[in-house]
Amino acid sequence: MRKALHLSFLLSPVLALIVSLCIGTYPIPPSAVVSMVLLKGAQIISEVLKTLTLGKISFSVTIPYPSVYQTILFEIRLPRVLMAMLVGSALAISGAVLQAIFRNPLVNSYILGISSGAAFGAALAIGLSVGVGVTPSAFAFALLAVFITTSLARVGGRITPVSLVLAGIIVNAFFSALTSLLKFLMEHDKLASIVYWLMGSFANSDWGSVKVAFPVILAGCFLIYSMRWQLNVLSFGEEAKIVGVETEKLKFVFIVIVSMITAVSIAFCGIIGWVGLMIPHIVRMAFGPDHKTLIPLTITLGASFMALADTLARSVATYEIPIGIITTLLGIPFFAYLLRKTGGGWDA
Repeated sequence: MRKALHLSFLLSPVLALIVSLCIGTYPIPPSAVVSMVLLKGAQIISEVLKTLTLGKISFSVTIPYPSVYQTILFEIRLPRVLMAMLVGSALAISGAVLQAIFRNPLVNSYILGISSGAAFGAALAIGLSVGVGVTPSAFAFALLAVFITTSLARVGGRITPVSLVLAGIIVNAFFSALTSLLKFLMEHDKLASIVYWLMGSFANSDWGSVKVAFPVILAGCFLIYSMRWQLNVLSFGEEAKIVGVETEKLKFVFIVIVSMITAVSIAFCGIIGWVGLMIPHIVRMAFGPDHKTLIPLTITLGASFMALADTLARSVATYEIPIGIITTLLGIPFFAYLLRKTGGGWDA
């Protein structure tokens, strides 16, 4: 049973991808989705071979489906679903990493001030029309917030979990106040745009977004995956120092990786809550706290969850619901159940 559940978590992105590509205002049959994706892959392979062999090897592949199917699938849904899966993986794994570092189940990546910094950057770009795109501005201020947080938290040449949390609270409050000030000063049309961005959405995701986010998030997830056993060491706290582990340096490396992938995610898609809290808890409840298992399953389940949540957001009503609302509505009952089941306790 445990092996079957493990395999289902690992393969869940495949099912989530197919379901998400099928469902929408214009439904596409699953058989058509699978066939078109495979044929498109064959077309890409043909072009690569033709380029590598200077035209000596090539073959023709035709996709025998209406052009409207192909446009919806490859130009609208596929980049959006892939972006949702990338962001879901990034936010979920970031939460798992920080919970291990701080040995606190309620920590997520937003504690570093990333969300409030990105929110201010986006509000600034939208409200003041500063000539910089919303995404670059949100990304720049997200990293600025992390830099300020880590600078404030460094006391005596080292960063402790307590000082980092306190610095994060300060930075969050500071940028939240600036964002509120901008919202207060904005005209109604710009205010609506700011509020909508703050609630999160994948509506503007395209292949350009995927090309930028994919290498950053993939590299971050791969680095964390390759270092996942070290998270088990960090969970021992002070005992890890006794055996010679440079815990402060290790924590800093993880924080830098988490900051980058979270900043990219928020910059493209806005603020999406609860993923970094909920997904690691689900995996931990099913398989325990060993990060050798926890990290890969958190990546795959985070991707699946976000893809399906976004599908729900764009198909449950005649208009699109911000993804942040969907994740919150799903996260609250889960934590209420967790509270009732554990009595407020948590097994790390």
